[in-house]
Amino acid sequence: MFKKFLTVFTVMGISLLTVNVDIYKVFKPNQSYATENNYSSKENNNVTKTEFGLTEDGQKVDLYTLTNTNGLVAKITNYGAILTELHLPDSEGKLDDVVLGFNSLEDYFAANRYLYFGAVVGRVANRIKDARFTIDGREYNLAANASPHHIHGGNKGFDKVVWQAEPIKTDRGQALRLTYLSPDGEEGYPGNLKVTAIYTLTDDNELKLEMTATTDKPTPVNLVNHSYWNLAGHNSENILGQYLTINADRYTPNNGQNIPTGAIASVKDTPYDFIQPRLIGEWMNQLRNALKQKYPGGYDLNYVLNGESDEIKLAATVYDPLSGRVMELYTNQPGMQFFSGNFDELETLGKGGVVYQKHQGLCLETQHFPNSVNQPNFPSVILRPGQTYRHTMVHKFSTKKMQFN
Repeated sequence: MFKKFLTVFTVMGISLLTVNVDIYKVFKPNQSYATENNYSSKENNNVTKTEFGLTEDGQKVDLYTLTNTNGLVAKITNYGAILTELHLPDSEGKLDDVVLGFNSLEDYFAANRYLYFGAVVGRVANRIKDARFTIDGREYNLAANASPHHIHGGNKGFDKVVWQAEPIKTDRGQALRLTYLSPDGEEGYPGNLKVTAIYTLTDDNELKLEMTATTDKPTPVNLVNHSYWNLAGHNSENILGQYLTINADRYTPNNGQNIPTGAIASVKDTPYDFIQPRLIGEWMNQLRNALKQKYPGGYDLNYVLNGESDEIKLAATVYDPLSGRVMELYTNQPGMQFFSGNFDELETLGKGGVVYQKHQGLCLETQHFPNSVNQPNFPSVILRPGQTYRHTMVHKFSTKKMQFN
């Protein structure tokens, strides 16, 4: 009954579902959201490892499962540092996997040539204009894998390598430390870059990702996590019936090839304004009407986050009214790319044989701005010897009840 009601009013472009903070309900720290399929006892919170397959050159790949004391489950593979699953309860305690992904390593090989499901992407995520940059008077040329531009680290970025993995315990919860040494000259980038990514599933129902890097030569660094989220469940319908809030008054306008022009513009009175919660499907219609024949099929845009660029602040909030799930994303990065999954049906099936359709999931990629290495007015992405790159993402999960006005 409710699904039908929601669909009718979405088509009409009218949103009657509102977020009421008075009925906000966080996860109870002493309540287990376990099911017989994923959890046996509160003492069983740990990190387990299973084999996930072999790369094409014969490297062994593993899958690590993190379970917290409330029964939440995250799965990460050391191939590409990919978050493959995250099981969260809805407002009634039912667990669903809310990240898009695949059952096998081979399926990730096929899909992640272009779509980067769940991976840590680098050495420089997003686009570099004309696949080149200059540091200290020397020009470096990269793979033009988004011709004529460079995107997400090149032909074989960090999403396509095997990381070293080590389960660790922290005072916040179970964690997995992943490390990778990117050698000098890899994909055209200068310097030996030592990278660490630590996923922590906290007992406060947070998924925290901390990425750090050091180098022995000046080099650009901009790492992102490229997970596709659907809070209704990866196997549900698209994300158009979910609400999005972005803590950004400004954005970086693009040219016709998704390269920022260098300008920073206000979102006010545009369909890019998510300062207040917006129904994604309704606001996408606004974008379509505004751009007409130039409509790119959805959102793929960098936002300039409010707050100090190196301090942790709220970047975005997603709310699914059907499940009641809420995700708040915090970061210390200056920007965030909102990508609304503007792809059509994939050649490979998702987990459980689900065919992922257009807008099946959304990406919220906290980052430095695209093409920052060639834009002196953007925050710098150059890392130098003796410095440490630090990128923190905290996904906070909760539920809230739905209310009609």
